[in-house]
Amino acid sequence: MAAPRNDRGLLAPTDRARTSVRWSIRLSHGLLLALLALTGLGPMLWLAKAAITPTQDTLRTPMALWPNGFDFANLAEAWTRVEIDKYFFNTIALAGGSWAVQLLVAATGGYALAVLRPRIGKVISGAVLATLFVPSVVLLVPLYLTVLDPPLVGTSMLNTFWAVWLPAGASAFNVLLMQRFFANLPREIFEAARVDGAGPYRLFWSIVLPMSRPIIGVVSVFAVIASWKDFLWPMLVLPDPNLQPLSVRLPVLQQFVELDVFLAALAISSLIPIALFLVFQRMFLSGASLGGAVKG
Repeated sequence: MAAPRNDRGLLAPTDRARTSVRWSIRLSHGLLLALLALTGLGPMLWLAKAAITPTQDTLRTPMALWPNGFDFANLAEAWTRVEIDKYFFNTIALAGGSWAVQLLVAATGGYALAVLRPRIGKVISGAVLATLFVPSVVLLVPLYLTVLDPPLVGTSMLNTFWAVWLPAGASAFNVLLMQRFFANLPREIFEAARVDGAGPYRLFWSIVLPMSRPIIGVVSVFAVIASWKDFLWPMLVLPDPNLQPLSVRLPVLQQFVELDVFLAALAISSLIPIALFLVFQRMFLSGASLGGAVKG
């Protein structure tokens, strides 16, 4: 005998069946969705509009839609005269290296703790978790001194991209995120692979990584966004302006360029994070499909 359904809520099923109530709910949902879209997309849409709007129009009527036409020259001038192209590629290089290092450390660390399960795995997990409670400002000075005189290297890493890439790999959050995901994977597949003769490296490369595309996408977005917007650490370890990313150079350039050109530079700098979100947004939801991996 089927159990009775529990449809208790703010509105009874009989109320929901009424046309006036049903349309009121749809209207309220539509208004709420429009409000959320305006709040989330409004600043980005305004920045895109201001990037091709003359300065005087932006200052006089900031909410008007191009009262005196477009000015696409802002984008070209920001890319060439302000040398946004050079700082843009510096940012891409820093974000790409930080992404690779973070993904390598997080994937291998999470795999070792969740799948290989060493004897002191719980102690290591606790130590990694404890680092999340240490403010990053406290670690700033010792980390800078380490980069200034790194052990075993013998030369300073200042004014090199390695000074940004290597510290980025020490992300306890990403390691724990990977560990949690790997721990929820069906262990029957791991046991079957071991029976077939797969070692730890083959298990990691051929079994775990193909099943971990959702979490790899999530960690990739987190890593690139964190590197893209980082300001303090690149400013400290990259004093050479020719190596600095957009996050460091744009505040300096603001006082030397017109408002419309500066807004165009901001719009260009926001393209990569938006594109990354659009590319990886499906991976956030595709992890639910792994639950039936061992069925049948």
